[in-house]
Amino acid sequence: MARIFSTLSDIYAHGFDTVIDVRSPSEFAEDHLPGAINLPALGDAERAEVGTIYVQDSPFKARKIGAALVAQNASRHLRGALADKDGGWRPLVYCWRGGQRSGSFASILSQIGWRAEVIDGGYRSYRRMVVEALYEAPFVPRVFLLDGSTGSAKTEILHAFARMGGQIVDLEGLAHHRGSLFGGFCDPQPSQKAFEGALAQVIAGLDPNLPVLIEAESSKVGERLVPPSLWAAMKNAPRLRVSAPLAARGRYLTSAYADLTAHPARLTGIIERLRPHYSAGRVSEWLEMAHHAQFEALAMSLMEHHYDPRYRKSADSSVFEVELRDLVARDIDDAARAVFGYLKLVQSE
Repeated sequence: MARIFSTLSDIYAHGFDTVIDVRSPSEFAEDHLPGAINLPALGDAERAEVGTIYVQDSPFKARKIGAALVAQNASRHLRGALADKDGGWRPLVYCWRGGQRSGSFASILSQIGWRAEVIDGGYRSYRRMVVEALYEAPFVPRVFLLDGSTGSAKTEILHAFARMGGQIVDLEGLAHHRGSLFGGFCDPQPSQKAFEGALAQVIAGLDPNLPVLIEAESSKVGERLVPPSLWAAMKNAPRLRVSAPLAARGRYLTSAYADLTAHPARLTGIIERLRPHYSAGRVSEWLEMAHHAQFEALAMSLMEHHYDPRYRKSADSSVFEVELRDLVARDIDDAARAVFGYLKLVQSE
């Protein structure tokens, strides 16, 4: 039985016990429905083999071999990941377009007695809804940007604001990148499609009548592009600026980037990428600081000579400013409270 979903909100509220993506592991790794598990009907090599037979030999032969492989893989999943499922378990199954892979797998599950259904249109229908939400539909909630120099704890303030009941979109969290040359994590970023899927889910949960706070970013977070509808709203959004002394920002960054300073080779590799833009003496100074674990001094010097001049050159005017003396937890909460109060006032006007 095929289940038709008309909106992303319908998909997120599907009501099934488990969502099963039966596409190949590489397809699943690129993107999948939120919360789905991967139980491939065909592995990557098997899918390629069946596709080659379909084109070069015979569609009938390809379907016959494909059916045998699906049955073989379904048996493995039944003895493995699905071994503990009881009779009341309700799975929702999908493949690329709701065709043979999901249909075959769901049929086997149904024969056992489980109330299995497939997504009409498969992953392709879900992806179409994501594209419509992010590329075609306007972003409805009123956007405010949280702006400030590098190291001013904007992400921490953003999350403190959310804990107070404010609406946020954490682009850096979704893109798994802190939005600067030094901002990558050890783990890779999600694919563009996965980033967009996670973003679409956040947006679907927003109240359109309430303001939403987003950290000021460029059109890219690491290597991930901010989709057009949200970027259009961000470009015209009022800015709320936070500021803090250089020393406080240096201390904060040393703590916030502990994952980077724990990998000296990675840190020095990033510093080396700055050579085309600075004198050999300046880069050598930064490398020396990194070598001797003088991370606070390194952070301050990078902000003073690299980040702050660029920020001053590109900074836009702000409608509200918060000046902090330090960036410990109390100061971050104070800043979030001030921003929350300002947006509450704006909302009431």
